[in-house]
Amino acid sequence: MRGRGAGFLGAFRPPHPHWILLAACLAAPARAEEELPQGEGLAALYPGDAGISRDPSVLLAEGFDRGELRELLAKWHEVNNKEGRPIALAEGGPTGSGRSLEITATLGRDTGGSLYRQLPRGVERAFARFYVRFPKKAEYIHHFVWMGGHNPPTRWPDPRAGTKPEGGDRFSVGIEPWGDRGRAPPPGRWFFYVYWHEMKVSADGKFWGNGLSPVEPQPCPRERWQCVEFMIRLNSKPAARDGELALWLDGKLVAHFQKGAPRGPWSGMGFRLLAGGGEPFEGFSWRTDDALKINYFWLEHYVTENAARQNNVQDPDPVNRVWFDHVVVAERYIGPLRKG
Repeated sequence: MRGRGAGFLGAFRPPHPHWILLAACLAAPARAEEELPQGEGLAALYPGDAGISRDPSVLLAEGFDRGELRELLAKWHEVNNKEGRPIALAEGGPTGSGRSLEITATLGRDTGGSLYRQLPRGVERAFARFYVRFPKKAEYIHHFVWMGGHNPPTRWPDPRAGTKPEGGDRFSVGIEPWGDRGRAPPPGRWFFYVYWHEMKVSADGKFWGNGLSPVEPQPCPRERWQCVEFMIRLNSKPAARDGELALWLDGKLVAHFQKGAPRGPWSGMGFRLLAGGGEPFEGFSWRTDDALKINYFWLEHYVTENAARQNNVQDPDPVNRVWFDHVVVAERYIGPLRKG
């Protein structure tokens, strides 16, 4: 080490911004009372996501640019691609080049397609980031992109729709376009569709998932790529209520469900966050057993006639298409692409 005083200061060089960002990304995870990051994140260290799969915090990374479709699909544990029709590769992506994943749902023939991956290890906190583009003539969607946990882990989806988890077996979080009974233009507004052991019962006595909405409605744009990222943080102990859920759109934090956050009234339909007033959210108890971890990611474009019916559409276009790109799941905040 150099001597103290002017000589030491004269030799000092500020750390490179990438090292500052790396230190922030590798810092101990923030607790609920601390602010979540926004803007650039882990992806800023890997322009164009090149090499991001080698980062030790990354659990899954796919840009759909290398290999034939069959080779890409072979990387996933469960693929829904009826008769080889719904899933294809398309030219172009968020950077204007490369390839993206195209999934087409055709009413009367199929319900779309999906890719499911069991993560290489179960984790306590995970961020899932993907880019999505909806067409000009987008239609309403039934279900979309999921992340969650099974105990024991499974290499295939097991949603068990209409039933409540027991606490130590499973939980699931879907980030979805919601039509709000036709009040939101298709494909809808972003909201969470969530199953966990403390969810509220629906009016018919079953458990159909609780919808959790941001303070301000977040419309799903058409004809442009949008960066969507969401985070699940499990409760630290079986009896704790410090679990969290958050949503970023194009690098902006638009919803943070944590203990004490102001919320509107609960129902079997879920609740909405409020800017103030209301009641404090109780916090998430995602699990009652520490063995239950976040251990799967499910990229799904699922469309049924019911999606149109629930949104008062009498004659929907039978073809409903969407594009995905730059999918990353990591233990750290990822953030939008940095162009190379």
